[in-house]
This record gives sequence, structure tokens and C-alpha cells, in this order.
Amino acid sequence: MSYTRYPAVAGMFYPEEAQALRASVEQHLANGKVTARFDQPLRAIVAPHAGYIYSGPVAGSAYRQLDQIDKSKHWRILLLGPAHRMPLRGVSVCAFDDYQTPLGRIKVSEASKELAAQLGFIPEADLQEHALEVQLPFLQVQLPSFEILPIVIGAAPPEQLAEILMPYLDDQTLLVISTDLSHFFSYDKALQTDATANAAIPNLDIETFQATGDACGIVGVLTAMHIARQKGWQGHFLDYQNSGDTAGDRERVVGYGAYAFSGQ
Repeated sequence: MSYTRYPAVAGMFYPEEAQALRASVEQHLANGKVTARFDQPLRAIVAPHAGYIYSGPVAGSAYRQLDQIDKSKHWRILLLGPAHRMPLRGVSVCAFDDYQTPLGRIKVSEASKELAAQLGFIPEADLQEHALEVQLPFLQVQLPSFEILPIVIGAAPPEQLAEILMPYLDDQTLLVISTDLSHFFSYDKALQTDATANAAIPNLDIETFQATGDACGIVGVLTAMHIARQKGWQGHFLDYQNSGDTAGDRERVVGYGAYAFSGQ
């Protein structure tokens, strides 16, 4: 019997009708900031996970980078995002059989069952969670053939998680980290706070980001930074806006950053 994870936030965070959803994603991709082609292969992206009217423009800048990979390949997406809906100690490897979105079904990698046996699988950690779900339509529009290895992260040590995940990274696996940045500061305070992420993440400055960075998905980002350091990847700043720039007032804003890592 198949175990499908159905959409929890369609119609709230993004359009629930397939044609409107595809049009929304395509518009955000078209408007995303174009960066120079990386000297080495794309290995990872960091993208925000708010409602598309808020963070879609910055997510578009992150997912545009997938134009740099070979889309004729079948890709595995190692997808990491924070738990918002339930307290979670450690992580939950979402070993469902597939995920459903308005754009169709996405197969979950067989590797998820192996990893879930090691790290655990708590279905309730993701059934109502948005952090992973909002990334899926961008992947569906950008990649003709892929599967996912989704992980919801609670309180977990990033360096240890990096060691566990590194064997799953190969030339047909892309790491995708889901996070927003600071929450509910004034516009100017958010710019000041998020400047830490915009400098530390691409420079692989783990110590500064761990000490003073502000992000709901900080464990996933730090995990990617540890992997990047060990593998000698290069970090790239792609885009930054906050909800005061996109679709909200400037009194209480949420920050959104897009970053990438490339390397051998």
C-alpha cells in the first residue's frame, strides 16, 4: 500500500490550481536574478519558504540556478527544511512513497527508507509542514525527472548531520535547503540582521552564522556549510529581499535570502 503525502498549504502559500501554480512559478523564475555561470558544477541551493507572494521572487533567483545543471539526467534532491508545526528532537526522514502537489506526484527516493532506519521517521513532522512543500512546485517546473529525499529538521547537531548526509551526495544529487531569515523586525533592523547571513553563508563562515545568524532553518544551512567546507565548495550570494520589498508592510518583516554552492 502506497503512503502519499498530500498538500497541506496549497491554496494558502501557493495557488492550488495547476495552471495558476505553474504560471506563478514560471513568473518567479523569469524574474529571478541572473548570475554568471559558475566555474564548477552546482551542488546546492538555499531558498526561502514563505507564501509565494512574499518569498517567490527570491526563490525564483535560487531555482534559476538549476538552468546550469543537465536536465536530461534523473536527479535526486536531498531536501532539508525546519520543523515549524511540531517540536522535533533530531530529524525526521520523510520516508513516504511519494508527495502530491497540484502539478503531480513526486517519487521519494528509496534511500529515504535506509536513512529513516538510521535517523527516524515521524510522519506528523511533515504532514502539515510548509517548509519542504513550497519547494516542490519549483522543482517540478525546473526538472523533468527527479526524486526527493526529504528531511524535516528539529534540534540537531549540524556537523554530525553533515557527516551522515555526505555519502548520499553524488554527481546526480542536488542539496536544497529551505529557510527564511529574520522574523518580524522593522525593515531597517531586518536589513541589518540579515546582512550577517548574506555575508556568512557564501563565505562559509560557520562560526559567525552559528553565533549571530537569524534563520528558522539555521541547522539545515549550517549542515550545508559544513558539507561545503569539507568538500571545498564555493559559496555564492544570489539575492535578498524581505516582505517589506515584496508584499508586506515595513513594520514587521521577514527576510528571504537565496544562495548557492558549487564545486567538484
